[in-house]
Amino acid sequence: MLSEGPKMGKKFCFSSILLFGALYFIIARAEPIEDKQALLDFINNIDRMQNLNWDAKTSACDDWNGVTCNRDKSRIIAVRLPEVGVRGRIPTNTLVRLSALRILSLRSNDISGTFPSDLLKLRNLTALYLQFNKFQGPLPSEFSVWKHLSVLDLSSNAFNGSIPLSISNLTHLEALNLANNSFSGNIPDVDIPSLKQLDLSKNNLTGVIPQSLLRFPPSVFAGNSISPDKLLPPSLPPTLLPIRHSSKLSVSALLGIVIGSCVLAFVLIVFLMMFMNKKREDNKWATLKSNKNDMSFKRENSEHQKANGRLVFFEDCNIVFDLEDLLRASAEVLGKGTFGTTYKAALEDAGTVVVKRLKEVNVGRKDFEQQMESVANIRHVNVASLRAYYYSKDEKLVVYDCYDQGSVSSLLHGKRGEDRFPLDWEARLRIAIGAARGIAHIHSQSGGMLVHGNIKASNIFINSQRYGCVSDLGLATLMSPVVPPVIRAAGYRAPEVTDFRKVSQASDIYSFGVFLLELLTGKSPIHATGTDEVIHLVRWVNSVVHEEWTGEVFDVELLRYPNIEEELVTTLQIGMSLVDRNPEKRPKMADVVKMLEDVRSINAGNCPSSGTKSPGSSPSLTPPTSVIESSPIHNK
Repeated sequence: MLSEGPKMGKKFCFSSILLFGALYFIIARAEPIEDKQALLDFINNIDRMQNLNWDAKTSACDDWNGVTCNRDKSRIIAVRLPEVGVRGRIPTNTLVRLSALRILSLRSNDISGTFPSDLLKLRNLTALYLQFNKFQGPLPSEFSVWKHLSVLDLSSNAFNGSIPLSISNLTHLEALNLANNSFSGNIPDVDIPSLKQLDLSKNNLTGVIPQSLLRFPPSVFAGNSISPDKLLPPSLPPTLLPIRHSSKLSVSALLGIVIGSCVLAFVLIVFLMMFMNKKREDNKWATLKSNKNDMSFKRENSEHQKANGRLVFFEDCNIVFDLEDLLRASAEVLGKGTFGTTYKAALEDAGTVVVKRLKEVNVGRKDFEQQMESVANIRHVNVASLRAYYYSKDEKLVVYDCYDQGSVSSLLHGKRGEDRFPLDWEARLRIAIGAARGIAHIHSQSGGMLVHGNIKASNIFINSQRYGCVSDLGLATLMSPVVPPVIRAAGYRAPEVTDFRKVSQASDIYSFGVFLLELLTGKSPIHATGTDEVIHLVRWVNSVVHEEWTGEVFDVELLRYPNIEEELVTTLQIGMSLVDRNPEKRPKMADVVKMLEDVRSINAGNCPSSGTKSPGSSPSLTPPTSVIESSPIHNK
């Protein structure tokens, strides 16, 4: 009988393994049963021209087109059925059962009927796309239930009636498109600070543009019965104020005068500060000019110039000017960066160049000149060429070609308006690919030991082929360690970097990862929230993705472009891999180039990246199904 013990133990262990294996299989194949049935009820009760691969026997999370689940596959959080030929009315008590739904897209179909009031019960909805259908009738009066909604696109339907004032209660709304409908009446005062995209064009709206919406261009109100004079804020000249029948000013009039005076004083102070700042920068340039008396301005061979502290040109510089020409040029301050102030100097006969006036240089002449020679030897279409430099005891200058469109930082964070260069998704992807190629080339030089040291959006430009081009190469090692690295890095500094002069290729990769997230989100690496709190971009992106609100990561300007959701999420995953806190886990730059090129095939007009790739296979990333929907506001 005792011999039975080991046999029973083995049977028990084997049974346990089978049991746990079965449980694991059940957990791994978890399905949102109720949500799945709700979608089956929806699609089986509406006409459709295209067959979907939705089958009760297959996994809704893994196999169904247009369906996205959360991480543990317990709920469906996104349904995208654009241009699948569904028509007729949305069946009641179907989609409303998807209580965890965040994104719903039924755009570009043939759906009719009134606004489906069932959708108002989806309290977690963040984006709703119903554009290009045949909806009609008025909108519901109450929209306040959507506490998290950021995108609402109902354009190109036949909705009529007035625009509900309750839309102003959607405090997280970033994009609102009601264009090309039949809305009438006055435009409501939609005072939502987060609103960045608006289109009310091609309706029957009348009246005055509310003060809160005057920040948008007139084109968003085009095609309505709004006279041009109502596109500007109403104003009344002081001489026309009706005060002649009263010998005393009312309390409200006095209050208005006091407030107006304060505003005028504030504006004057702001302009005075701007003028003084510009004057101060002009004085710096003038001081630089005043030092020219002890310099020889005749352009001679570089060795003689080095010995006498003159402007040193490199062999392939095809523009002709000397230091006197440079100092005589009109200079415009482009910005103050980590390593000094940058000017755009318009030369009389030699075009325009960019001059960086370095500060806190911590090396002698010989080391400075050797570093400049090393940098000048780096020649690549995606690396800004160093054209010349100047070294003296009091001044150190470096001269680069001028890129007309400015830095990516100014393009990305500058004033957004009609005159702004549009950074659509293809433009941003080209910028990322080009900059990655340039950095990969830098990392391949000097036996794989060269480091850029200061990668950020203000040091990346757009070349003639519309790809990113990195500048400010090799200046980090010249700088003094006096300035705190937190101030210098401005959000791009890798966590392992404590001394700004001791950067590495891994820290370059981290900085490029921050830049990639900046392109995707449209947010600065460090930005304020209006309170004392400062938000770090990397932490914010990680927290949003961790909470499964990935759709809120992306710049609302990107959401207008169709069919890019998978590319955005793939690029986001690449960026997050680059900002890993462990330097050893970050991919090499040559591999990053391959990853970005695989996002979309964009190869025309630029040199191939094969010259920057290192031997060996590149790691691949499998993008998760996107949890965003493209095109909240279509281009008309």
